[in-house]
Amino acid sequence: MKKNKYFLILNSILAIAFTTIGCVSTAFGQTKEADFKQIFDGKTLNGWEGDAAYWRVENGSIVGEITADKLVKNNTFVIWKGGEPNDFELKLEYRITKDGNSGVNYRSERLKDLPFALKGYQADIDGNNYYTGQNYEERGRTTLAYRGQKTTILKTDNSTAPVKENVKNNAWTKVQITKSWSKDSLQTFIKSNDWNQVHLIVKGNRLQHYVNGILMSDVTDDDVVNRKMKGLLGVQVHVGPPMKVEYRNIRLKEL
Repeated sequence: MKKNKYFLILNSILAIAFTTIGCVSTAFGQTKEADFKQIFDGKTLNGWEGDAAYWRVENGSIVGEITADKLVKNNTFVIWKGGEPNDFELKLEYRITKDGNSGVNYRSERLKDLPFALKGYQADIDGNNYYTGQNYEERGRTTLAYRGQKTTILKTDNSTAPVKENVKNNAWTKVQITKSWSKDSLQTFIKSNDWNQVHLIVKGNRLQHYVNGILMSDVTDDDVVNRKMKGLLGVQVHVGPPMKVEYRNIRLKEL
């Protein structure tokens, strides 16, 4: 027991040190808060579109909710109609119920055969905080970096090969882990059933996900065949049991 206890304490110290260094190293390059613009007015879904059966505005937040009598058959998004950002910073706050599963999609594209469905990079969010902070490519290469990983996505040689050929256990196999730190220690920085802050920094082929000021995942995508350099923004309600997720104070700075 003592060994496990000391091991967890050491992991926590290392996680704090690494993520603090990561935050400090990027802080000088971040734009001032005044440079961000609100893309949600806090009152209506003007400028956004989604299925009204699952999305509404309440108490200054975009609310996505699944109820027992209105379950979803496919993941459904509310999508920002203001453009397709390429390089940007995005800040927002979210709160999610324990059984909730959601995420913030970016550089994404709409599916033609499903309404309000997106394919693309996602900053994952879940109520149990098991996946929160990781980089998951929705309907694509799946997990690109778990929470606590800095990865490089390797070049894909065959542009005609099905994506699923390089997926195993819901994770992309053509990836190099260049640095890792404690996933469990990072979890302690995420609040359960309370408001959390998300900050995405997306520049070129580097994709960084922060939660409450702590770097959770860091991806450099060198896969020129499958990566996307611009696309839609949206937030998700995932297939599953009844849940509720709220998003507020959504600000964007295009670089």
